[in-house]
Amino acid sequence: MDLVIAGIICSVLALIAKRISFPAIPAYIIVGILLGSSGLGVIRGDEVSRSIAEIGVIFLLFYIGLHINPKEISEKRRTIVSAGIYDFVVNFSLTFIFAMLAGFSFQQSFLLASAIYISSSAIVIQSLIENRKLIMREAETVVWIMVFEDIVIAILIILNSLDPSTLLLFAVKLSVFTAAIYILSNYTPKYAAGVFSRDDEVPALLAFSLAMLGLAFEEFFHIPAAYAALMLGMMLSGIRRVEEIILPFKDVFLILFFFFFGVTAEISGEAVTLGIILSALAIVGKVTSGIITGMRVFGSWKSGIEIGIDTIARGEFSVFLAFAFGDERIVSAITTAVLITSVTGAIMSKHSFAIAEKLEKIVERRGQ
Repeated sequence: MDLVIAGIICSVLALIAKRISFPAIPAYIIVGILLGSSGLGVIRGDEVSRSIAEIGVIFLLFYIGLHINPKEISEKRRTIVSAGIYDFVVNFSLTFIFAMLAGFSFQQSFLLASAIYISSSAIVIQSLIENRKLIMREAETVVWIMVFEDIVIAILIILNSLDPSTLLLFAVKLSVFTAAIYILSNYTPKYAAGVFSRDDEVPALLAFSLAMLGLAFEEFFHIPAAYAALMLGMMLSGIRRVEEIILPFKDVFLILFFFFFGVTAEISGEAVTLGIILSALAIVGKVTSGIITGMRVFGSWKSGIEIGIDTIARGEFSVFLAFAFGDERIVSAITTAVLITSVTGAIMSKHSFAIAEKLEKIVERRGQ
C-alpha cells in the first residue's frame, strides 16, 4: 500500500514541480521526510521500498552509462578534462580538508567530499533548458563538466567501496570486468542493434535484464552493482533505442528512490548544522571553480560566475553515495545539503544574469 501511496504522491509532486518550474528532486525528498520516520510516520520504509530504491540507483547509473561513449570521450578528452578538472580539484579538496579538520575519519571525509563535489546533472541540464541558456557559450562548458563528473562518479563508487583486506582480489576482478566491458563495447552495438529494433516486448525485457545484471555482479563477484550497471550501460552506448526503452524505467524507479530515501532518512539537529556548512562549502566551491574555469576557457570571470552558479545544485549522485555508503549522520547531513543546494542552485541559475551584473558593479566601484 505504501508503494501505491508513494506513486500517487510523486505523480502530484511532479505535476506541481513542472507547473511552478521548481526542481522535483528536493520535493520528493522533503515530502518523504515529512511522511516518513523523521516526520509524521505515516509511511515506513521496508524491504520492498529498499529494493525499489536499489533498482532506482541501478537504472540511474545504467542510464548514465548509455551516455558515456568511449570513442567520443577519447576524441574529446582534452575538452572534457579542461572543463572538469578545476571543478574536481576545488570542490573535492575543499570538502575533504574541512571534513578532516572537523574530526571525521579518512573514509568519512572521502565520502563527504565525493557527495558534495558531484552536481546534479538532472537539475543542471533541466535548468539550462528551462532558462533558455543552451545557446550560451558557457552552456557547452557546463555540459562537459557534467560529462566529466559522470566519468568520475564511476571512480568514486570504486574508491568508496574498497575493503583494504581484499584490495588485491578486488582490483583483479574489477580490472578483468572493466576490460571485458570495454572490449565488448566495440562490438555489442553492431550485433545487438537489430534485437533492440524489434517492435515486440523483447527489447524492453532485454534492456531491463541487462540493467539489473549489475545486481548479479555484486551478488556473485562482489563488484559494486552501481559500477557494474554504469559499465553495462556504456557497453550499449552506441544503441539509441536502449536509451528510449530505459528512460521510463529510470524515471519511475528513481523518483521512488528519492521519495523512500526521504522516508527512511533520520534527520538530527547536529547533522542538519553540518549539512548547512556543507551547503555553504558546496556553493562557494562551485562558484570558485566556475570563475577559474571561466577565466581559463573564456578569459572572463563573468562567464565563470555563470558556470559556477549553473552547477551549484546537488541531487541524485549525492543522495546515492549517502544511501550506499553513509551512516545515519552522514546521510542526514548530505540530505540537508542536497535540499539546500538544489533549491538555491535552481533559484540562482534563474537569476544568474542579474547576479553577475550586480557583482560587476561592485567590482567597478572598488576599482575606482
